[in-house]
Amino acid sequence: MDAFVSKYVREQQRYTKNDLRTLFSLSEEEIQAFLQRLKAYGVMKAVKNTPLQMELSDLTDEDLAITDDATGSNECFYVFTFVGVLTVGNRVIKCYPKYITQNPEPIEEMKQTIKVLQRYGSKEQIINMYNGDGQNSSFNLLAVMLFILDDYHQNGLYINTEDIVELNGEGPILWEQTINNGFAIISNNRPYYVDLYTHRSVDDENDFFFRLHKCVVTECSHQLREAGILDLFDMVEADISDETRGDLGDDDYILYRLQSELNVQYNTHKQTLLKTLYAYIAHHRTLADNFGISMYGTTSFNLVWEDVCKEVFNDRLNTQLRNLQLPNGIAEGYNPTDQLISIIEKPKWQGWREAGQPFEKEAGDTLIPDIITLAEIEGVCCFIILDAKYYCIQLEPNKTLRGQPGVGDVTKQYLYQLAYRQFISDHGIGNVKNCFLMPTENEEIIKKGVARLHILEQLNLQNIQVRLLPARKMFEYYLSKRKFNIADLRL
Repeated sequence: MDAFVSKYVREQQRYTKNDLRTLFSLSEEEIQAFLQRLKAYGVMKAVKNTPLQMELSDLTDEDLAITDDATGSNECFYVFTFVGVLTVGNRVIKCYPKYITQNPEPIEEMKQTIKVLQRYGSKEQIINMYNGDGQNSSFNLLAVMLFILDDYHQNGLYINTEDIVELNGEGPILWEQTINNGFAIISNNRPYYVDLYTHRSVDDENDFFFRLHKCVVTECSHQLREAGILDLFDMVEADISDETRGDLGDDDYILYRLQSELNVQYNTHKQTLLKTLYAYIAHHRTLADNFGISMYGTTSFNLVWEDVCKEVFNDRLNTQLRNLQLPNGIAEGYNPTDQLISIIEKPKWQGWREAGQPFEKEAGDTLIPDIITLAEIEGVCCFIILDAKYYCIQLEPNKTLRGQPGVGDVTKQYLYQLAYRQFISDHGIGNVKNCFLMPTENEEIIKKGVARLHILEQLNLQNIQVRLLPARKMFEYYLSKRKFNIADLRL
């Protein structure tokens, strides 16, 4: 097996075909298959090769509509739209978030990002066994290997116990067997048993599935070590078996035994592990096999950033009014069990019956802010509207404005305040703040600027502040489940 080639790439950075061919040491024939594979799974896109495109940091919808890029080496740019770890054959690609621009190999930042992805993904408790769908579906070996090794470190090896009945052992007494089979001495009309049958459970370390689990854990550990992935996930190598799977039988026999065990195993965790082992063996290949693609990460890191901001800034959107610290309590006319999101009006559609009489229908959807929270700042209760934006804004005096949220994003922020205006007034809330939250690799909060729209500003609505937040610190709070002091935003 060829040695793994491991490289860092930045999400949404523009690369030419020659850039990538050189970076990953690929031949002219290999690079085309490499690019097509990545594009097929949606982790890479091709955009037009123009000077303007080279300067952009964020993809737009127009960027994604590009014609055939198979000809020429520099007719288009290739852009990774993924954050996490990819393996394509023996090439390991570590895709770090786009806001990191100063360090081309951000090892510590990448480790923290992986932990954030793990916490974000753990909410669904799903093993991503497959990549893509339809024709492009493939077994996600990397995710399965990581699950098997992490599960071993968390829960130990799969073990079946053997029940043993002993005479005069130290375990619980089996009274039915003692009475039926034992010899009793009667004294004062009471039986006294000379021997007691007892029960003991012993871990069976010769069990087939115990040995199989050890083999698979060791296999996964070796491959992840060779790919240089163990350290990235802060995992310890587990070299725990001298056996190979061949010592236990061929794959068909092992799959038959796993299926038989599944039919009699009712422990939920053991069922999940058995199914994972079954999938690993049924689809078995090595990470380096002919450009097979495996991945751990996301093509929607914007949703991860949104979740981080929601938790760290204590989003109250789905909180009942009775659980909010309102200055004057719940005002008359409001239901204490209503959630804050229900205050926003839903669109109503009016129609006419055949006789000309009107009727009305209410839509199911409405405006949904990212984050609404209430906080006391300098003794005043503030209603704070926050929107997590995974953008790299350029707002500099001598440079073109780019990487900013669109006009729709700006107008929605104003409308959120308008939707809550009556609620804010009815509850004596003293101040309103509105802000976009964007990540930065810097260590301090940057007071970047303000977004204004004069036609809405005239309605006495707050303009939208822009804050760049230190992603490293935000992730630390997210991972430790702490809350950020909102006063530090200096809104």
